[in-house]
Amino acid sequence: MQQWDVIVVGAGAAGLFCAIEAAKRGRKTLVLDNGKRIGRKILMSGGGRCNFTNIYASPGNYLSQNRHFCKSALSRYTQWDFIALVQQYGIAYHEKTLGQLFCDDSAKDIVEMLQQECDKAGVQIALQQEITTVSYQDGQYQVVTPQLSRQCQSLVIASGGLSLPNLGATAFGYQLAEQFGLKVLPLRAGLVPLTWQPADKAVFEEISGVSLPVTAEANEVLFPEDMLFTHRGLSGPAILQISNYWQPGDELTINLLAGQDLTALLTELQQQHPAQELKTALARVLPKRLVEKLLELNVFQNQPLKALNPKSIERLVSSLQQYIFKPNGTEGYRTAEVTLGGVDTDELSSKTMEAKKQPGLYFIGEVVDVTGWLGGYNFQWAWSSGWVAGQYC
Repeated sequence: MQQWDVIVVGAGAAGLFCAIEAAKRGRKTLVLDNGKRIGRKILMSGGGRCNFTNIYASPGNYLSQNRHFCKSALSRYTQWDFIALVQQYGIAYHEKTLGQLFCDDSAKDIVEMLQQECDKAGVQIALQQEITTVSYQDGQYQVVTPQLSRQCQSLVIASGGLSLPNLGATAFGYQLAEQFGLKVLPLRAGLVPLTWQPADKAVFEEISGVSLPVTAEANEVLFPEDMLFTHRGLSGPAILQISNYWQPGDELTINLLAGQDLTALLTELQQQHPAQELKTALARVLPKRLVEKLLELNVFQNQPLKALNPKSIERLVSSLQQYIFKPNGTEGYRTAEVTLGGVDTDELSSKTMEAKKQPGLYFIGEVVDVTGWLGGYNFQWAWSSGWVAGQYC
């Protein structure tokens, strides 16, 4: 039987960061993971460049049944704290858009930084560990794998959600929470592409690869970003963002003219080129292949611009600014970036991340019911929640 002060389950962003902080306090700390290497999700994130935080990260960028829960952790370990660590290691990075920070070179730089921090603090890491049982007796947790039994005073669950199962995602964290009597809120795929209804698929799959700036709206929340048509449905940042707020059966309202003044353009072209066809004019503000599909669907009738009157222009603009898609569903956990729902925050201390009714048991990162927007926010929650738990576990 091996004896540890702290065992952290999950060698991802939250787990490694927590282990580093615990070990710095002199706690004998072990990280267990079911994979062959640490930081698997970090390595593939951001197209291999890891969108490691967002300079605008604030509690308003997170979804949770208790929207106040994340405030404590985010205020005590901020994006600026993590940026300072990245700079300390000389990792080159850049802001892409909307405050998103990416490595110039590779996500490997972030994983190597975390490995070095683990080494400095004395964190031990054991990979390819399948935990078979966890039990609690006399203030100690017993964590059993086929190879070994281990005991610890503090057990930290940083096992992530159900998203990207090909990276080893499992329901372990949720099952363990329920084993110890903690409530787990309903789970669903988040930051995920939305799929076509059969009728829409027949029309739009032919323009797979077409992308344009839009504003996507669902349930009174809207995001102005790019949207991408795919063989299976709609993707791109605007759709991934709105997917967190979309519920099955809801419609999406898409403004296809985001930032475009089509009324002014058509009025001007009417005077300059009265014989020009409407579809030719629309191709100035929308991708040509999309215009052809909208014509096919009778969203507008093709006619010379001189045939339009102010009323018909107003109707056309309105139909393009409030285009309705009714998704069939999502692509699910296979392509989702995060899992919505999770361990109910009412069960945890926002100060320490410890379970209120189970001493020495902590939950951090994606397994908790705190989900960030696309753009580095989920990594920041991992760093912040991991850091906080590391001060107490």
